Amino acid sequence: MTDESLLIIFTKNPISGLVKTRLANAIGDEAALSVYETLRHHTACTAEKVNVSRTVFYSHFLPATDIFLTDKYKAQQQAGDNLGERMLHAMRKGFETGFRHIVLIGTDCYELSATVLESAFAALEDADAVIGPASDGGFYLIGLNRLIPEIFLGREWSTKKVFGETIEILRRFDITPVQLPELSDIDTFDDLKKSGLWKHEA
Repeated sequence: MTDESLLIIFTKNPISGLVKTRLANAIGDEAALSVYETLRHHTACTAEKVNVSRTVFYSHFLPATDIFLTDKYKAQQQAGDNLGERMLHAMRKGFETGFRHIVLIGTDCYELSATVLESAFAALEDADAVIGPASDGGFYLIGLNRLIPEIFLGREWSTKKVFGETIEILRRFDITPVQLPELSDIDTFDDLKKSGLWKHEA
């Protein structure tokens, strides 16, 4: 799995006022940043348990120091005008580098586990795509064995239709993706209250 498999992690640079803005409307910028840092730490610890290559893509700039800047990760900067373009760019770089199985995640899912990530890579041994549905109608994980730009381009993101539309696009390419368990991202105060993280932050 190691030489051919790549885990891509999308993270925003952790800057107060620029992360978890919907959550910040309810709990303030500094508290929202604290939640985001906890989510990033959870993602990093989870990712390091999986025996694959890892690259973290930062939203705005490559920082001098950060939780992901260790010998366990390569670091790059996201490129593109919207989320879809940025994901496509990262995926393309991964395939051009020679990886055959690529899984992409963000840093918003406190329910993410190493078991889920391992299941995603295992799925790509037999299927051309794997997807992890998020409870808000999006997805927390997408994995591919080949680049399919249509998944990422000309899409409206952050809607309840994202997951269903992604399934439809894959089926147009005769791909039936493996579906992972539904998990919850933490984007709003309601999300936070439903999570185990709320007790941690309280």
